[in-house]
Amino acid sequence: MKLHPARLGPAARLVTAAVAAGLALTASGCSLESTAGGDTVKVVIGYQSKTINTVTAGTLLKAKGFLEQRLNNLNNGHKYQVEWQDYDTGAPITAQMVAEKIDIGSMGDYPLLINGSRTQANERSQTELVSITGYNPKGALNMVVVAPDSPAQSIKDLAGQKISASVGSAGHGTLVQALTRAGIDPKSGVEVLNQQPQIGSSALESGQVAALSQFVAWPGLLVFQNKAKLLYDGAELNVPTFHGVVARRDYAKQHPEVLDAFLQAQLDATDFIHQHPLAAAQAVADNSGLAPEVVYLYNGPGGTSFDTTLKPSLVSAFKGDVPYLKSIGDFADFDIDKFVDPAALKQVYQERGLNYDAELANSANPLPGTGGELWLAGQDTTQSVADPTALLRAVKQARAQGKTVRAAYVPDAELGTRWFADKALWVRDGENYLPFTTSAAAQRYLAQHPSGVSVPYDQAVSEVRV
Repeated sequence: MKLHPARLGPAARLVTAAVAAGLALTASGCSLESTAGGDTVKVVIGYQSKTINTVTAGTLLKAKGFLEQRLNNLNNGHKYQVEWQDYDTGAPITAQMVAEKIDIGSMGDYPLLINGSRTQANERSQTELVSITGYNPKGALNMVVVAPDSPAQSIKDLAGQKISASVGSAGHGTLVQALTRAGIDPKSGVEVLNQQPQIGSSALESGQVAALSQFVAWPGLLVFQNKAKLLYDGAELNVPTFHGVVARRDYAKQHPEVLDAFLQAQLDATDFIHQHPLAAAQAVADNSGLAPEVVYLYNGPGGTSFDTTLKPSLVSAFKGDVPYLKSIGDFADFDIDKFVDPAALKQVYQERGLNYDAELANSANPLPGTGGELWLAGQDTTQSVADPTALLRAVKQARAQGKTVRAAYVPDAELGTRWFADKALWVRDGENYLPFTTSAAAQRYLAQHPSGVSVPYDQAVSEVRV
């Protein structure tokens, strides 16, 4: 992997610099402070407001006040002070945890690897993975996008090109795997610019890079804004990717009631997103600056699986990602089986009268998708349909009635990834219309089904029979 020397230097510089900066900070000291009104326990939460697969441990949790409510209800003689710190990626959260400045944080699977490796050197900073926020069993949480007018049709077309990615992030991990599978050496076959998502987005828009590989919600956001088109769907890897919650072991030992309250609150937020997905998406949008339509793409039915349990399939995929650490820098080995600790979450399930093992064994999305979903302007509910063809009919009828379609969502016909209907690539095969997230996916279908014909979205809407 080549990284642009005039920008951010070697592959691990972003991660290493962030951790080094954190180490330079002074330790936070005792989290128990005496006040005139009694003892105050402080808990510092690191989250990523725009990483919407961590919303049940971050943006939504904060917006709904579930953690503060849980802590206030402890009635144990202590007062609790919650401090929320918002970051763009997981690296600075890890740096602050190493410096004992953050007690509980959430981030993606690849950043979690770095977190576990970096924090283990100091007993007070050692962390444990205590829960999952959201996951996709195939890996659709990370994607590669290109400019709208890019000639690239598949990941293979990026050979020799400049690609923006946040090294150490889940988006970069997906890029490494995708390039490797395509026969492109991720170290020498492309030039990776190590950039934060916002910088990378600007670089793509200005033509400085040929592609951007990032975690949600960046790919969907750029496509929604007509600033990019999807080139590679991470679901092609068919490897689970997830986001999770880490806690400093030392803090959890000192204040087990805080970790218990946090996990209780996370379950509160998870229940809310399952029961009120559209309202949850709006709350996340209001508190992240993201468009509600983009948030709902991922947080709506059939999108991210919001399930807190530490599933064996996720842990197995996590172990398979360990070699990635060595590919980006000098990271210490660590024992994932010791890093993953579901004990506190199991206790919370027991306290709520829930069966942890039953949910652990259930791989179905708790908020299952449908054949399509239509969201009309001015409405606070959506309409579900049986299949993508029915979705096109619903859009056609809405237009005929003079109604404005705010957003329409369909599952990719090959991989099942939830995507914007008007951004999908459509194929007409007989009376049926099939949507695909990428050109490569559509071409794979057409190669096996000579009866299929590619049709633009608006044409598909106009010609579908009602």
